[in-house]
Amino acid sequence: MKRLQVLAAVVECGSVTRAAAALSYTPSAVSQQILRLEREVGQPLLERHPRGVQPTEAGLVLVGHARKVLRQLAAAESDLAEIAGLRRGRLDLGTFPTMGASFLPLAVRQFRTDYPAIQLTIHSDREDGLVRKLEEGQIGLSLLWDYEWQRMDPERLALTSLFSDPTVLLVAADHPLAQRRRVAMADLAEEQWVIRAGGHPVVEVLERSALAAGFTPRISFQANDYQEAQAMVSVGLGITLAPRTAVLNKHPGVEVVSLGSTAPPRRILVAHRPDRVRTATEIAFAEILVETARDYQAEVTAAGR
Repeated sequence: MKRLQVLAAVVECGSVTRAAAALSYTPSAVSQQILRLEREVGQPLLERHPRGVQPTEAGLVLVGHARKVLRQLAAAESDLAEIAGLRRGRLDLGTFPTMGASFLPLAVRQFRTDYPAIQLTIHSDREDGLVRKLEEGQIGLSLLWDYEWQRMDPERLALTSLFSDPTVLLVAADHPLAQRRRVAMADLAEEQWVIRAGGHPVVEVLERSALAAGFTPRISFQANDYQEAQAMVSVGLGITLAPRTAVLNKHPGVEVVSLGSTAPPRRILVAHRPDRVRTATEIAFAEILVETARDYQAEVTAAGR
């Protein structure tokens, strides 16, 4: 195969010297390869001239076949590399806590069933940290989210929308609204509110939704996570908003009530860096995420009603 590659290079370059430079060989090594090939086929393949070489008729025929073989070999190597990428290797994936506790494990289980030899490493972080890890190449794929008023920049990252995650209301089990299937934000003007501390995005959801409903929320407690928020709601300190996926593991003293379209949902995305070629493992995991999201969307929508 190497001699066919050398012959093709000599014919394409028109000289032994130029072919040697293109192949990073010495001219002597190229000449020896051609002589051995000529002995094997039993006839001359090149005509030597002072200014270079030209293929004989046999040389032209052999080069034509050589080009086909080399193209097929390159295609085979590419296919084998794709297969190897799914039979061994690793994938670094980013996520954030509410997805890591709800949707992502479903996709991970399917991926590990389909590709058990792939080493999967998952990095959980805040959204700005995930974006930075993507841009620095520390992870190849990441789950992200956005709201309608602050969409992720599609020129900065390649984005695929997976599903819509509704915003729901959490109230204590003995709250008068606990038996309602749905309420509107306008019904909540007189309530006390438990919110997430530290400028959490769900606070902006509350502020925008309350403004649209014509009231300013009264804050009774700032929680550090959704578990703490649910605990405080359960003892009547106030009510709170949360993405539906954040409360799939519901506190026993809390009820989840739909807000319909009176509070905006967030969009769940999978992202990768647009300026790099994705590996076969990244492509495979992204496809599983999309497939898993189709069923998950129906479940989340039904649960959020």
